[in-house]
Amino acid sequence: MAITAQDVNKLRQETGAGMMDCKKALTEANGDFETAKDILRKQGQKIANKRADNATSEGIVLTQVNAEGTTGKIVAVACETEPVSKVADFQNVAKAVLDTAVSSNATSKEELLATPQADGRPLQDHITDLMGKIGEKVDLVAYETVSADKVVAYNHSNGKLGVLVGLNNTNGTDATEVGKDIAMQIAAMKPIALDKDGVDAATIEREIEIGKEQARAEGKPEAMLEKIAQGKLNKFYKENTLLNQEFVKDPSLNISQLLEKTSKGLKVSEFKRVAIG
Repeated sequence: MAITAQDVNKLRQETGAGMMDCKKALTEANGDFETAKDILRKQGQKIANKRADNATSEGIVLTQVNAEGTTGKIVAVACETEPVSKVADFQNVAKAVLDTAVSSNATSKEELLATPQADGRPLQDHITDLMGKIGEKVDLVAYETVSADKVVAYNHSNGKLGVLVGLNNTNGTDATEVGKDIAMQIAAMKPIALDKDGVDAATIEREIEIGKEQARAEGKPEAMLEKIAQGKLNKFYKENTLLNQEFVKDPSLNISQLLEKTSKGLKVSEFKRVAIG
């Protein structure tokens, strides 16, 4: 049967697929719209399968904190190339991922991707559909939640880095400003843990061994290696754990001291730093 321009445009409006893809799908489906939609969805799945091993080093990181300021969500949706990360279709899907995270309060990435959308299909299907439109791999690479007395979010200007900081024991203090400062500190200084208790045993063991090897290479006595390595480990904690880091805006304070200066007993309960690329 003849496929009219109106038919193609209607399918394009309903699916967001390109004009040529819509025309091809309608032709293959003999004008049946539902069959044509299935063909377009299968096209997305074919691309997803074909490009499954491709690297996704571009994309967008989005954050949102609820109206009460007590729970924040952060998602990272990645693609293969920077131009795709700028197109409306990609950004709309990323926003849908964040909106779904907020509305569903999913407890894991898998649960989030399985959450039904307005058409009854899971979120993952909509991401797969997008792959069919743009011809690239698209992946939800991170999904995190932070809950606390006060949650503050920070998005870097490049759109590829986001931070959530949870603060407890606010005791009526408006902790927004210090929370933003700490979030920017996390973005810039990349702490690996809140304090030394949060550093995993494998990292500690590796740093001790590195410290020993450095001291040995400097000709230090074997009997001194352990003590020297412990000193280097303490320096590692100072540089790489949030509460022990010097505050970038005022190096005379570390972050723990900044919190105490802002409000006695104010604590960072947790933080999440998510970056693409």
